[in-house]
Amino acid sequence: MLLDFGWKQALSCVFPLVIFGALGLTKVMSIPGIARYDLILLICLAAQVGMLLSKLETLGELKVVLLFHVIGLALELFKVNMGSWSYPDEGWSKIGGVPLYSGFMYASVASYICQAWRRLDLHFFKWPNARLSTGLAALIYANFFTHHWLPDFRWWLTGLIVLLFWRSIVQYSVAGQRLRMPVLASFLLIALFIWLAENISTLLGAWTYPDQQLGWTIVHWGKLSSWFLLVIISILLVAALKGKKPLNLTNS
Repeated sequence: MLLDFGWKQALSCVFPLVIFGALGLTKVMSIPGIARYDLILLICLAAQVGMLLSKLETLGELKVVLLFHVIGLALELFKVNMGSWSYPDEGWSKIGGVPLYSGFMYASVASYICQAWRRLDLHFFKWPNARLSTGLAALIYANFFTHHWLPDFRWWLTGLIVLLFWRSIVQYSVAGQRLRMPVLASFLLIALFIWLAENISTLLGAWTYPDQQLGWTIVHWGKLSSWFLLVIISILLVAALKGKKPLNLTNS
């Protein structure tokens, strides 16, 4: 059972692993005439083409990945210009101080969710009202922008998440058996792994936080709350894009 679960998770993580590989490879070697950020972008694009042609990814999943790339890039442009973090290296594919490959880091989260959803045959029970969950996702995304001028409502939003999802259960298939987990626990676990990935990414120079300008330090635990909120947005958007039939959602 554990081997089957690990194999399905590994297949679901192909695109995130490609990005890690690109960050690691370009950290230790370079290709003359191609800036690091540009090379990472080319690797990401090639990976998406390869995944589609090899049928590791469906056309519908590719559309979700590209949408998340745009959403993530918009957030990156805003955050970098607000001084939240920076991309110090040069590159032809930088716009407003942000390399285009950065959107794929958000897209890799969507890629994982789409792949895991399909491979683990996810079913959700006691899912909250669609209007409430969609409205909550919109508020969470808006707060990533507005907290620079208005009070940060992330903890209030986290409280709303708990209220909406505390009864929700996700059912998944491993080695022919159906297992269950509280949805909130799955949100937290995914956020934890993204936070760990963020530490590896900053160590490899994917981007730099202000307190890492003089040398790498561990990413603050407080970032977990941001990733927890981002996971909510990602899953709700993937759910909406998948449509009602393949969602296997039920309020029973």
